[in-house]
Amino acid sequence: MLPKTEQFLRILVVGLLFFGLQWARAQNGDPILIKGKVVEQGSGEPIAFATVMAADNETKKPITGTTTADDGTFSFETTANNFYVEIGFLGFQTKTFGQPATRSSTMDLGTVALSEDAEQLEEVVVAGEISRTEFKLDKRVFNVGKDLSSTGASALEVLNNVPSVNVNIEGQVSLRGSQGVQMLINGKPSIIASEEGNALGTITADMIERVEVITNPSAKYDAEGTSGIINIVLKKDERKGLNGSISVNTGTPAGHSVGISLNRRTEKFNLFSQIGVGVRDIPTDIENRNLNLEDNTSVVSTGTEHRNEDYYNLVLGADYHINDLNVLTLSGNFALEMEDQPSTTDFAEYDGANSLVSQWQRTEVTDARNPKFQYELQYKKNFDEDDDEHTLLFSGLGNFFAKDQSSEFFDATVGGEDMDSQQQTRTDFKEAVFTFKLDYTNPLTDEVTIETGAQYVLNDVSNDYEVNNYENGTYVNDPGLTNVFEYNQKVLGVYGTGSYEGKKWGVKGGLRLEHTDLGTYLATTGESNDQDYVNFFPSAHTSYKFSDKVSLQAGYSKRIYRPRMWDLNPFFNIRNNYSIRQGNPELEPEFTDSYEITSIYILGKASLNLGVYHRYTTDVIERVSTFEDNVSTYRPENIGTNKATGVEFNAKYSPLKWLTLNGDFNYSSFTRDGVFDSQIFDFTGDQWSSKLMTKVKLPADFDFEMTGNYQSSYRTVQSEMEDMAYLDLGLRKNILKGKAVLNLSIRDLFASRISESLVAQTDFEVYNRRQRGRFVAFGFSYGFGKGEAMQYSGQRRRR
Repeated sequence: MLPKTEQFLRILVVGLLFFGLQWARAQNGDPILIKGKVVEQGSGEPIAFATVMAADNETKKPITGTTTADDGTFSFETTANNFYVEIGFLGFQTKTFGQPATRSSTMDLGTVALSEDAEQLEEVVVAGEISRTEFKLDKRVFNVGKDLSSTGASALEVLNNVPSVNVNIEGQVSLRGSQGVQMLINGKPSIIASEEGNALGTITADMIERVEVITNPSAKYDAEGTSGIINIVLKKDERKGLNGSISVNTGTPAGHSVGISLNRRTEKFNLFSQIGVGVRDIPTDIENRNLNLEDNTSVVSTGTEHRNEDYYNLVLGADYHINDLNVLTLSGNFALEMEDQPSTTDFAEYDGANSLVSQWQRTEVTDARNPKFQYELQYKKNFDEDDDEHTLLFSGLGNFFAKDQSSEFFDATVGGEDMDSQQQTRTDFKEAVFTFKLDYTNPLTDEVTIETGAQYVLNDVSNDYEVNNYENGTYVNDPGLTNVFEYNQKVLGVYGTGSYEGKKWGVKGGLRLEHTDLGTYLATTGESNDQDYVNFFPSAHTSYKFSDKVSLQAGYSKRIYRPRMWDLNPFFNIRNNYSIRQGNPELEPEFTDSYEITSIYILGKASLNLGVYHRYTTDVIERVSTFEDNVSTYRPENIGTNKATGVEFNAKYSPLKWLTLNGDFNYSSFTRDGVFDSQIFDFTGDQWSSKLMTKVKLPADFDFEMTGNYQSSYRTVQSEMEDMAYLDLGLRKNILKGKAVLNLSIRDLFASRISESLVAQTDFEVYNRRQRGRFVAFGFSYGFGKGEAMQYSGQRRRR
């Protein structure tokens, strides 16, 4: 028998429920079926995934609703008694319908035609035009817009527009003036981003969604890369229906390409593909001068190196949504480069009195076939439908790269002493990289998150290199330059991080442990070099938000730069046999402690980012030049320590609706301490770089853009690098109501992007000059799909 109080409460609850149901029935009538079809006004084409909702007349809040099917039809039921129906889709004007005066079982709206909303379309276009930077706790995110100077450009040109990042004329990427950057594609290592692959040029600007710049990575990330991590995130559109884009580009020097991107999303599957085909010619004017200061003899070479490429790139992938909590992804990428390198170099040798001794011409004929293949299997599990952050992610990634190259060199005497000769080289290069990752993220509360995981990377390389000299009517093998170089590296890493992020203050700390097992082997001579070491890599980050307009970030991390395969490979490059680059199999890794403080300010129409940083690096790797018989040989060596302190400033300002300014400035000073072969390399120096982009909206839907770049001169252990300034221009015209775009871009307008260096030692001098010259490109791009598919703005994709 229940106490009287509990009996009374139960009777009261039952009574309230009964009267509540009766009141609800009085408010809501019998179900009404609402149906119809949504099409585009004018064309009559159906609009899929338009939003149709019934909303309360008084509160204006949604009651129920649906989205249209592929054929534009819709139907749903409501029991509401005081409602209206609203139909809308991004880029189109919304239409509203009141409920019928007489209630019936069906409300048939018939065919509803939506007209385009010019203002909405303009807002979407403007939002997608300008690349912009967002700041996270431990990284900066550069969302790639439609920057005009990058039209038809490769990923390297896009990177050169990212704050803090510079790409030199050789395609080497540096972050805050320092190389040793770890390049990732979609958060994972990729042969496309590796120095060996040299394939970033196969990624075009319109394939990139965003670039993440991580100057102080947390322990979650691979510790590789002393100056930080650059992660290129490619587009994988997940909006329902069929979406896609096509782009066609042409330019001079020869640069012609066609790219197609397609995406099809259903309830269970997201299918995505990209295909690109192109040809390009990359001519480089070169000048080298080797001077022996002991006897004043010299060798001077000038010429043009060509790199002609036909390239093909195919990406196929699928996401399978097993259910709301589990997604399986399988993707593959195949790329092929066909290289032709016809180059001619004029040589002249002078004696101590500066009289011509000999003059000859060296002609190169090189053909190469470079296939690349990548596949990935990824499984992602969400543990809670309401929490996207509680996840388990496993990925297995395989990268394969090969180079089958043959070269012939012909030296023909023009005057003076006989220098006639012939050489042949053959390269059979194969690389396989396997990466396995397991990451677990658990937000324990709204403020506290823990992360843990492991990564295992296996790198297996074989380089079969052969040199033959033409002697007495036949080619004879040169055993001093012929060998098989094998490189095997295994890196196992485990990590754990914890973070707290409140409304004002956040902090994140972590620790990573990595074990490296590296071995190199010269098969022909039997020489080997093995390295085995274990390292801890701590990290710490914090941020404080003073207001919506002012915030502060600080971070620390320890990094490693492991010598790459080409740093270790001792084979000579004899393209210019008076200027040779050679690897060093005994190189040790670099280690860097990196500290930084960054402040962010939002001041009306301006956003500012000011930061200071300090890096301390041990066992610094520098290329050292040695000199013998007027032949300069460059070889990397571990030389001492480096202390670098710098300041960085980024700003964006839009004083007028038609004018936007973006600026980037970086200054650093450094102190070098080191000794090599009894020679002391102690010195101090500094360097700075700046970029300014000006964008102007012109009448008749034209946009104009200018980007100026400057890099100061600076010192290395032996060299003086000259400064460099260059200007890029872009012009764009929107057509077909913004669904198609015409672009014109000019990179290096004044042909002033020249790389010059001088190695000045007591007994020799070596001068090098390289210039790519002006590039002009014209492009056309068109997007198709459900209204907004053409807007590849780098913004977060709508599902």
